[in-house]
Amino acid sequence: MIPGADEYDVDLAIADEDVERLLDVTPDDVGPAPPLTFARNVFVPLTTACRYTCTYCTYYDVPGQASLLTPEEVRDICRRGADAGCTEALFTFGDDPDERYTAVHEQLAEWGHDSIHEYLREACEIALDEGLLPHSNPGDQTREQMAHVADLNASMGVMLETTADVQAHGGPRAKSPGQRLATIRTAGELGVPFTTGILLGIGETWRDRAESLLAVRELHERYDHVQEVIVQPVASNERWRGETPGVETLRRAVAMARVALPEAVSVQVPPNLAPVRGVLDCGVDDLGGVSPVTDDHINPDYAWPALRELERIAEAAGVPLHERLPVHERFLDGADGDGRPWLSARIRAELDTASDAGERYRAVLADLPPRQ
Repeated sequence: MIPGADEYDVDLAIADEDVERLLDVTPDDVGPAPPLTFARNVFVPLTTACRYTCTYCTYYDVPGQASLLTPEEVRDICRRGADAGCTEALFTFGDDPDERYTAVHEQLAEWGHDSIHEYLREACEIALDEGLLPHSNPGDQTREQMAHVADLNASMGVMLETTADVQAHGGPRAKSPGQRLATIRTAGELGVPFTTGILLGIGETWRDRAESLLAVRELHERYDHVQEVIVQPVASNERWRGETPGVETLRRAVAMARVALPEAVSVQVPPNLAPVRGVLDCGVDDLGGVSPVTDDHINPDYAWPALRELERIAEAAGVPLHERLPVHERFLDGADGDGRPWLSARIRAELDTASDAGERYRAVLADLPPRQ
């Protein structure tokens, strides 16, 4: 039983034979997946407040030290990103900053917001106004929270990390795998193109990794909404005292992801956090969001590679490299199972508008290879 599944009414039927079949997968069972894609983004860390205290995370700050970007700072970051040719504004903040962060809540109230999601909506409006498509990754969300901002996002995401109960999540505010899965399910119910992923090396077993991938697959099969799954090794930093998984572990996990997931779902390995060249033959087809402007604020010790380095990675694999938008191409014109367009009227209008941003979006789409 997945921890927290009952509490959040998550009903998944992961068959033992599927787990065993996935555990038998090796890199020899998959091959390279041409071409490679990436998105050009700016990283906008709306606040570093977080209700969790995961032992591998350097993103959160303790109460009294957590920052909160002002609307002017958000606009400046987005404007610099648009000037650098970016198409995505990646909004992050810690999960549900709670009453521990009174200064953050007081500041939000002073700005006229009663919650961080209210402020996120304003931030997404700023990004759109500056010519960027928002992709928000604010951790666990209720249906009400996600619905409040979904129409202003081209796509959204949350890392599942693992379906296991691991000590790295421990403490009085431990993450619940059931809640994470409920967030992924909510995205499907609301028709939101979604990115998720697994984190390697935080205390999970190979069986846990297989179950995590199969859980994502089952939710995707219900709603057809998962656009990519990240396979990411935990990175060494000032808070994490454990080991970082080696390339052989990463190779096997990437191969498992490629076998577990439908072909339409991309498998991403972030090039600043993993030895991507060593897994290019294991089914990786996406390098994620890479910023020419901002740091990776979740992993500040690991700089984004320059575009030329991404080109070298693709050259080493013998495949073309294409830039993409934060929402994957298959969602641009389609509809979910209830017949609702994947993209809101607002996002659709931004893509179609006769503006510098609209031309930038169309230039990216024109460079993508034809649909298979």
